[in-house]
Amino acid sequence: MINFKNYTLVLSFLLIYTLIGCKNKTSENRDTANISKEEQQKPNIVLIYTDDLGYGDISSFGATSIETPAIDALANEGIAFHNAYATAATCTPSRYSLLTGDYAWRKKGTGVAKGDQSLLIDTARTTLPGMLKTAGYKTGIVGKWHLGLGGEDGPDWNGKIAPGPLEVGFDYSYLIPATGDRVPCVFVENHHIVNLDPNDPINVNYKEKIGDWPTGKENPEQLSLKPSQGHNNTIVNGISRIGYMEGGKAALWDDETIPMELVDKSKKFIQAHTNQPFFLMLSTHDIHVPRVANKMFQGKSSMGARGDVILQLDWTVKQIMEELKDQNLLDNTIVVFSSDNGPVIDDGYHDRARELLGDHQPTGGMRGGKYSAYDGGSKIPLIIRWPDGNNKGMVSNALFSQVDFLRSFAKLIGVEKLGNDVIDSQDRLSVLLGDDKIGRTSLVQESFMGPLSFLEGHWKYIEPLEGPKYVPWGPIIETGFQMEPQLYDLKNDPNEKNNLAEKFPEKVKDLREKLVNLKKDGFTNKHEVELN
Repeated sequence: MINFKNYTLVLSFLLIYTLIGCKNKTSENRDTANISKEEQQKPNIVLIYTDDLGYGDISSFGATSIETPAIDALANEGIAFHNAYATAATCTPSRYSLLTGDYAWRKKGTGVAKGDQSLLIDTARTTLPGMLKTAGYKTGIVGKWHLGLGGEDGPDWNGKIAPGPLEVGFDYSYLIPATGDRVPCVFVENHHIVNLDPNDPINVNYKEKIGDWPTGKENPEQLSLKPSQGHNNTIVNGISRIGYMEGGKAALWDDETIPMELVDKSKKFIQAHTNQPFFLMLSTHDIHVPRVANKMFQGKSSMGARGDVILQLDWTVKQIMEELKDQNLLDNTIVVFSSDNGPVIDDGYHDRARELLGDHQPTGGMRGGKYSAYDGGSKIPLIIRWPDGNNKGMVSNALFSQVDFLRSFAKLIGVEKLGNDVIDSQDRLSVLLGDDKIGRTSLVQESFMGPLSFLEGHWKYIEPLEGPKYVPWGPIIETGFQMEPQLYDLKNDPNEKNNLAEKFPEKVKDLREKLVNLKKDGFTNKHEVELN
């Protein structure tokens, strides 16, 4: 079993051994006899990246109205990080940052991607899967993508859909192209739509209606799940979506079996790579809208469809862990569980999520939620299970950002040189191992079409910006938009209720200047090395 604290040392030893050569094979064989097979093989990495799951949505992070035993088992066997952040309060920028090691706001057009968006990640840049691939990993992504596909004109749905994940470092991909509530409602495996009949080509349009397929607006009588706002375009499986499509009937997914399909493809990827290091990113559809639980979970929670798909998500985690166990891989696989942003209750459909919420607090009591500049928007659950049992059952309050996965995993597997395009990612492996109890000095949060926030220690500064106080299209979530700067002491005011900007103007000035500098040249990455 690998001791991950000594793993970099082992890699260095093996490199020196290779360079020296084999002049004295007998002696060298004796010297390396004590290095186990597991120590010579790089660890597998499985990242289960959930959608819209809040800090307070799982029982190991405080939920009492619902139980998530498989996720809780990860926390009991690993480290639960209670001060970890996605880089943004929405999915596309969070995913971009995680995969590239840079804050998404550095690149224009990385807000919530359209369903027919061109690929947002430059195929020439450094990425997490690309870095791992250069180190000998087989890399795969299964599930939600939402980072665009295709060139300048977008995806060719009826031909080769490229560039995409395979051009930015993944060896295999099985995708929900955008989101479950956007057309086309099909899976894309590598470069092509699965089960597409060439005699029934797909047409997609996000500007105007095409074809004669029914829509939620024109044919509400055909809906099994009614939209609460928007989401009233083409109907697929009794659910109206964002955008219009026609064709590809044989390729349409079944909403009730999406999790089973993603689990199946994930298992097959694991089975295909049992004898070599692999990185699997399982990007779940749950618990994003439309929330359509499989019959196994319908009505099993007290919170309606949203609660049911949380149980379904927990089942997904259980299936992956059982597969790793069945393949005898638990002793050499790091399992990471996290979410892309904070929670949202009503996000487009009448699924009674708000009515049945009861005492459940999806944000764990924090202000805001998905889309928001407040902590409820981007403070997320993060759990890491180390195969050597490192700091088993520990709760860490070290400050961590998902943008740091790239450099941290590079350090773990001995990749010393990364491209100059990785600006914001920091090596925080010691945080992930549970050894560093403090973590980052600072980080940045991005809200939906709104201000950036700069968090340093227990102080949080939110840029002033004019805009609506609440998300304007339905969810009852504060945006964080204010004309005046906001300053919060998260240590004494974790719910961001008391704006201290007028009381501490020098602190406001200090944090504002640091954020301005960071926007210019990656201030955090340069200066935190000096601070720690």
